[in-house]
Amino acid sequence: MAKTVLMSHALYETGMELLYKNANVIVANNSDMSTIINDLKKADGLILRVGRITREIMEQCPNLKVIARPGVGVDNVDLQAATELGIPVVIAPGTNKRSVAEHAVGMAYAITKNIVESHKETSEGNFNIRNKYMAIELEQHHVGIVGFGSIGKETAKIFSNNEMHVHVYDPFISQEVVEKEHHYIYHAELADLLSACDVISLHMPSLPETQGMFNAERFAQMKDGIFIVNCARGDIIVEEAFYEALKSGKVAGAAVDVLCSEPMDINSKLFTLPNFIATPHMAALTKESADRTARLTVEGTLAVLRGEKWDKVVNPEVYQHKRWQ
Repeated sequence: MAKTVLMSHALYETGMELLYKNANVIVANNSDMSTIINDLKKADGLILRVGRITREIMEQCPNLKVIARPGVGVDNVDLQAATELGIPVVIAPGTNKRSVAEHAVGMAYAITKNIVESHKETSEGNFNIRNKYMAIELEQHHVGIVGFGSIGKETAKIFSNNEMHVHVYDPFISQEVVEKEHHYIYHAELADLLSACDVISLHMPSLPETQGMFNAERFAQMKDGIFIVNCARGDIIVEEAFYEALKSGKVAGAAVDVLCSEPMDINSKLFTLPNFIATPHMAALTKESADRTARLTVEGTLAVLRGEKWDKVVNPEVYQHKRWQ
């Protein structure tokens, strides 16, 4: 008998084709698990693109055997609860690193060249925006990579190939790896990187240790006129302090793919600033990445539903649970 998979939202078409061939599929188009709880109670698997699943929801769904996230971010899943309930949380590692890295670098160029404001002003007849002289060249400037996982490394590689000096801060990466293997500049303290760099690109997960990391104190440590790119998670930046730093010019410009709320709050004061640009959490959503991510997410979901101990899970200890014995 075919298993039932509930999806908060559909994946890229290649993944959907694979899923429809092997399961009964319900696409909720809803990120609020509490409002689709009746369907979720019937489901054997959940593919969660947008939304959050809590212990309370999981405990109401005894048939739920797998939760899958198309990507690697799992801050919207109660991992402890999933593990205690014997539910593997499938992820799709490595499928989007190039797409996100290219997006981050593209945003760095967009904000340092003042492209978005210049387009807006030009379309409104202000040709003299060209004389604002906000754009800078990035060659031989210093870029800081905060978070040196697979996406951070890929982003650093592109910046380095564009003849920028790459600085790295990541408390989980050794100085030897940064300097000997990658030939970048290592910083043991975040404050030292912030004061040295013209551009920073953020690539860390949302964890208790990183949430609110970039607050007023951190902005004060930054080099005057710094540019910030955030393609990581919105809650690592305190948005009120972010706004003040941009408004004052301490931060010359910022380009983000994420904010604290999703969908983004269009009434946020950040959107009133000419030196702030945003995209709707789309850095990973290239055709190539979406194809890889969708396929791997669906393959992992189906494997777990077949009773296989799929290796690409964020909580491998779950296989010690009695449900898997």
